[in-house]
This record gives sequence, structure tokens and C-alpha cells, in this order.
Amino acid sequence: MREYFLTWTESLEQFVLDVIYGQRSGKRAALLRITLYSLSKVFTVAVKARLFLYNARILRDSTLGVQVIAVGNLTAGGTGKTPVVEKFARELQDAGRKVAILSRGYRSKPAPLHERFVNKLLLRDEITPPKVVSDGKSLLLDSETAGDEPYMLASNLKDVVVLVDKDRVKAGRYAIDKFGCDTLLLDDGFQYWKLRGRRRDVVLIDRQQPFGNNGKLLPRGTLREPPSHLSRAHIVFITKSDGDTEELRGKISKYNPKASIIECVHSPLYFEDVFTGEQAGLDLLNGRKIAALSGIALPVSFEESLISLGGDLVYTKRFVDHHRFSQQEILNVINRGKTRLANCIVTTQKDAVRFPKIDRRDLPIYFMRVEIKILKGAKNFQDCVRQICFH
Repeated sequence: MREYFLTWTESLEQFVLDVIYGQRSGKRAALLRITLYSLSKVFTVAVKARLFLYNARILRDSTLGVQVIAVGNLTAGGTGKTPVVEKFARELQDAGRKVAILSRGYRSKPAPLHERFVNKLLLRDEITPPKVVSDGKSLLLDSETAGDEPYMLASNLKDVVVLVDKDRVKAGRYAIDKFGCDTLLLDDGFQYWKLRGRRRDVVLIDRQQPFGNNGKLLPRGTLREPPSHLSRAHIVFITKSDGDTEELRGKISKYNPKASIIECVHSPLYFEDVFTGEQAGLDLLNGRKIAALSGIALPVSFEESLISLGGDLVYTKRFVDHHRFSQQEILNVINRGKTRLANCIVTTQKDAVRFPKIDRRDLPIYFMRVEIKILKGAKNFQDCVRQICFH
């Protein structure tokens, strides 16, 4: 029953996304488009009203007395935010800061319904501790419980504390009191106005779709806030910036002339077998037939990177963002890949953390490990890290 429900909701989600991106036609799509446009107007008013209430101090916000850096997007996903959070965490930790990453844990496994009900009823939410994905020494939760991004960050950053809670003020206090952290990174935190006194607000913008697919706010488009709200940002990362960025830089400067602009790309490091952990160099794909498997917001860039590394893409299977794969789905991709004479299957690291265990090894499955490579503005980034460390 649960699997049927998940399948139905993902089909509905895919239909809505197709409508948003203009890939559906017909009466149903037209009716939904009109409905989404109306809801987008309501959402725009709600976003502006909520920000006004926080700025006017009508809604309560908090400060924590430590360095806080929020990393987020104007759009709903697809900018490649997680590697940027990882780069900040690694640089700050290497510079001597005690870093904690605070995440909402989008689509992480919630507590049982009865437990959440009792906590609400007895007002225990504020005293219920956050999920500790990593204590800076050990990985303590699986990806389903932690969520994709927190688990991936904890796996890549062995000495960084990673906590998950919708209330990041509470999670921040826990990081300070329990682990002695002096620097907090808010993963997907640009819209988290409940926590005031941020040292830096960092916004990521995809060069290919800088202001969403159509410039409209959710749910008609993919924008969470109007582009003019870039005025709150201290630093703007242009991701996937291996192309002309002059026009986009001009638009960013129009909204915020004081913001530092950093251009970066997601640079492949190596491939790693999803099940054995065996690593392979970037020449793995050169001249080989490959099948690509992903469940991310914007899979095109991932697939293009495989082709740029010399791979012959003979089969592609896409799922919705954050899809939790079943064994049968993986086996189906293996079978289809073998039919197309693929030498291997390649996925993203974010997808790999959601793979179930399977026994078949007749077609190897790798994930591509990437890091952020700064093309322009490296000094701005280092200055930011230095100012945080020596404040």
C-alpha cells in the first residue's frame, strides 16, 4: 500500500513538474497551469509578508552568539548547493573552527506519528534533541533517517558535526552546548529567517536557469523568492559557470551591487563503486558505453558531464528528486543497461546514498564524486573564510 502511494505521489509530482516546465499540453495541463499561477500570486504575498514580519520583529527570531553562515538558493533545488556547503565546512574546519552543519533533513524519515503527536500535545518539541547524523567522529544514522544531503555531507566530512532538525535554532544551541561548536553552517538556510545575526548569507544561482525556469514563484515556477531578494546576500555563487556570465553578473549587481560574486563548476574527482567502495580514475568512462541513473532536480548537467568524460551514453533513467530506489528498480536498470551493451552504470553520490543492497554484480555501478572548483573570485572566498575565522 505504501509503495503504491509513493508511486502515485511521484507520478503526480512528475506531472506537475512537466506542466511547470512547459512539457505538457492539453486541457488538464492548461487548467493546472492557471491554478498554479493563481497559487503563485498567493505564495508571493505570503513570502513578502513573512519576511516583513521578521524584519519588523513581530515574528520572534533568535541569535546564538556564534558565527553563522547560511547557504541557500533562490530556486527550489538544482543549483548544486551541497558541494558548496561541503567546501565551506572543510575550509573553516581546516582553519581551526569547530563546525556544525544544520540541515532541515528534507524528506528524511520522520519520527513515528504517535511520538510526534505526543510531543506536540505535551509541548516537547523544543526539548526533543535534533537527529545527530555525525558527532564529528562517527556516522550515526542511515540516509533514510538522516536525509540525502545530511548523510552525504557527514560521509564526506568525517570531523564535522551534522545535525538535522526543522528548528535550526534549537539544533544550533545543541551543537554549541553538546559539541562545543563555534561556527554553524545552515544548509538550505537563506529563507530561514528565524535565526538572525548571520555572518554571511550565501546564495547559489545556476548559470543556465538563474531565476528559475520561467521567472515565476512557486508553484507556477521554481523561484522561492523574487530575484530582488538577492539584496540580502553577501556572496553569490554562480554555479555551472563554464560559459558566458557577463549578462548574469550584471543582473546580480543590479539587485545587489555590494555582493561578492564567485563563479564555480562542479569538478569530477573520481568514480567509486556504490557497493564495494573501489575507486576508479576519471578515465573510467573513456570510450565505454554507459547507462546513467539519477533522481535529482536537474539531471541534464550530470549526464552532460559523463559525455564530457568520454562516455557513450546508451541508456538514461531519470526519477524524481529524492526518489528512494527499490531493488527491482535497480535490477531493471541493470537489465536495460545490459540490453544496450553498457559497460557500467553511473549515478550521483546523492543518489547512491539511497541505493538498497543488491547481490547482483554483473554490471558495476559507480557514483561520481565531485567537488567545487572556483573559476573566478577565489580571493573573495578566502577573504570570507578569513573574516569568519578571525572575527
